[in-house]
Amino acid sequence: MRNHLAERIIKCSSNENDLVADPFGGSGTMAAVAEKLGRKWIVADLGKFAIHTTRKRMIGVQRLLKKEGKPYRAFEILNLGKYERQHYIGVNPNLREEEKQKQLEEKEKGFLELILRAYRAEKVEGFRTFHGKKAGRLVAVGPVNLPVTRLFVEEVILECRQKHITKVDILAFEFEMGLFPNVLDEARAKGIDIVPKYIPAEVFDKRAVEKNQVVFHDVAFVEVKPLVKGNSVAVQLTDFSVFYSQDSIAAAEAALKDKGSKIVVEKGQIVKVSKDKNGIVSREVLTQHWTDWVDYWSVDFDFENKREIIRVKNAENGEWEEVWTGDYIFENEWQSFRTKKDRTLELQSVFHECLPGRRKLAVKVVDIFGNDTMKIIEVNVGGKR
Repeated sequence: MRNHLAERIIKCSSNENDLVADPFGGSGTMAAVAEKLGRKWIVADLGKFAIHTTRKRMIGVQRLLKKEGKPYRAFEILNLGKYERQHYIGVNPNLREEEKQKQLEEKEKGFLELILRAYRAEKVEGFRTFHGKKAGRLVAVGPVNLPVTRLFVEEVILECRQKHITKVDILAFEFEMGLFPNVLDEARAKGIDIVPKYIPAEVFDKRAVEKNQVVFHDVAFVEVKPLVKGNSVAVQLTDFSVFYSQDSIAAAEAALKDKGSKIVVEKGQIVKVSKDKNGIVSREVLTQHWTDWVDYWSVDFDFENKREIIRVKNAENGEWEEVWTGDYIFENEWQSFRTKKDRTLELQSVFHECLPGRRKLAVKVVDIFGNDTMKIIEVNVGGKR
């Protein structure tokens, strides 16, 4: 019914090759219909899962059009969160250096207060690396415009050892590639429990913060194995480790009423806790294998071949110019994902022919909650690895 209505709206308000925009994308109905009708489209949504649902739906539309011999367009997924946070700490370039520094310090202070408020942590003083405290754990907030590096984590570990701190949360928008899980094992060997968590873009939404709707997700780890045959390469997904916790099994059991049940996520396991009419509690683990966490994964067979270019306004002459952000665009050159009808998942990509030489492959995994994790590996195509 919704598809039919969207089709009528698009047909009567646009022509073929026109641009259709939907700022509240949802499950991607408007984009799917627009693609089938030969329109260009832009879809936006604040929710990660909405974007992920739309991505799978549009790949399905592409496959259908290809099967029918009809044309279809490639599409990109762009995350605007990092540009928002760069703007958040931007300073007036026309100020004197001393005033610039003062304004930057004020904005960084406001940023820390924002993150701690969204995380429901109280502010603390007297530490080099820690900014807050929550439920007996100290909280360190990473930089707003840079990834958390090994050096940052090592400074946290050093202060932990000096002040006998054993429980720490590190919040960051990005973490340095390859940082985990080795550094966590090193900290654990020193008696320090470090939990890294991603700061979601929703922290900039005041309404979401006020309603306690901002969720800081734990970091997941991807393990892959490259397979090289001559000038072709494939990727095998070998492990996906998650350590999510939302609520606790003990708390759920204590709060349950007779004949009630609740789904709990604790330390990387999804557990259904139930209580029968006689008050007897039972647990059912719903995640039996690491693959149960994977909803979608894809491969970019030449990750650094497409720079991410944005247009920015030059502060001196007021003209717009193209600037490389330092990042690369991930291209979904192969993917496998689950649908409601088909829950199977391929764990090895097709073999992709590449030019000989060393190259970087990027693998992106999206879990059942819509959070994505990426791993970059180097391979030597057409030679010995």
